[in-house]
Amino acid sequence: MASGSHGDGGPDYDWSWTGDSSDWIPPDVDTTRPSPARMYDYALGGKDNFAVDRAAVDEIGRSFPDYERAARLNRSFLVSAVQLIAEAGVRQFIDLGTGIPTSPNVHEVARKVSPDARVVYVDNDPIVMAHNRALRATVPDVITVQHDLRQPATVLEDPHVRALIDFDEPVGLLMVAVLHFVRHDVAPEIVEQYGKAVASGSYLAISTACHDGMDLEGVRLIEAVCARSSAPVVMRSAGQVEQLFESFDLLEPGLADVSHWSGEPPASIRLLAGIAHKS
Repeated sequence: MASGSHGDGGPDYDWSWTGDSSDWIPPDVDTTRPSPARMYDYALGGKDNFAVDRAAVDEIGRSFPDYERAARLNRSFLVSAVQLIAEAGVRQFIDLGTGIPTSPNVHEVARKVSPDARVVYVDNDPIVMAHNRALRATVPDVITVQHDLRQPATVLEDPHVRALIDFDEPVGLLMVAVLHFVRHDVAPEIVEQYGKAVASGSYLAISTACHDGMDLEGVRLIEAVCARSSAPVVMRSAGQVEQLFESFDLLEPGLADVSHWSGEPPASIRLLAGIAHKS
């Protein structure tokens, strides 16, 4: 993979050899503060994290011993959502805030249903970009672009995105475990902008942290730990989560804990999720 390949729109880094060096740290990676992507990777049992990330997760885990299970339940929701959307006939996906790759990836799930499915992975974290590019460099019709999802126009107008995604056909928009890093007042508008850009028949899948039903002290602990990270967390009420779907029609069962999609009991950290359709 050549330096700056795959049209990231960001710094021209050569990350082609990252898969061969587990100790290599990409440029601009701050290892003094926890990263939500690396924390999530650690919670899922991954190895692409640093001591500061593990310490943050462990601190939360002392009050929420099933923190790792909450992460796994969220990942199960992602897999279920992609499968449902692909089975509905959608063959192209945009995964916003994709995080560090964890198998099964979106393209792997989608291609079990439609082998020709196309996927755009979007993230602004340098270490996420490094691992995504290293693992997916040779996968056809799968690209990774370096953008902040809070700037929909930049994502949607990226020439590499436009070349892969046909916006006259339905798209599967994925915003899984990412909007709790976006402010209350701007998130609904951001989702709406993406919703306006996709054709009728498109789908939207969202999961995000919800404070309803959680212990107040526990919520404050999560907020305090994440306030020290590169992306402070924003906990929402169920009503605020529902507001994110205003441009779409929620499918049954509507908003539900992420555990609904795997049939397991909810975890102590609550993540609300839904899958919706654009008429």
